[in-house]
Amino acid sequence: MKIMAVDYGDARTGLAVCDRTEFLASPIGTVQERNAQILAMKVAHMAEQYEVGEIVIGLPLNMNGSEGPRAQKCRLFAETVECVTELPVKLWDERSTTVSAHRILNETNVRGKDRKNVVDTVSAVLILESYLEYRRKNKDKL
Repeated sequence: MKIMAVDYGDARTGLAVCDRTEFLASPIGTVQERNAQILAMKVAHMAEQYEVGEIVIGLPLNMNGSEGPRAQKCRLFAETVECVTELPVKLWDERSTTVSAHRILNETNVRGKDRKNVVDTVSAVLILESYLEYRRKNKDKL
């Protein structure tokens, strides 16, 4: 099944999708949209275009595991996406993905405007890779 990951942001939202074998996570771009309802419609369009069967949205938990205002915003967005797409939507712990994305971009020497344009997409790929790894290790629990 194809799965799409979403790294939800106030201004930019990164998207990634995996292949049907759930092995390879690939970036599919960044959507620039501030209105959550319009963004949910754009995510729904991308989900339809890529023929995904499930959507995973990063949940930015605090380092101690608690939820702050940003996590609540992501929960509300996930509910909106689920209503618009009628696909199952899962929330996935995304702690440190943005930090990891910046580290990857440092290692590949991506700077300035290029970095700003891809960091959310790289984060979405990292969220999806983590989720796919969990699915591979826990097939019996799914």
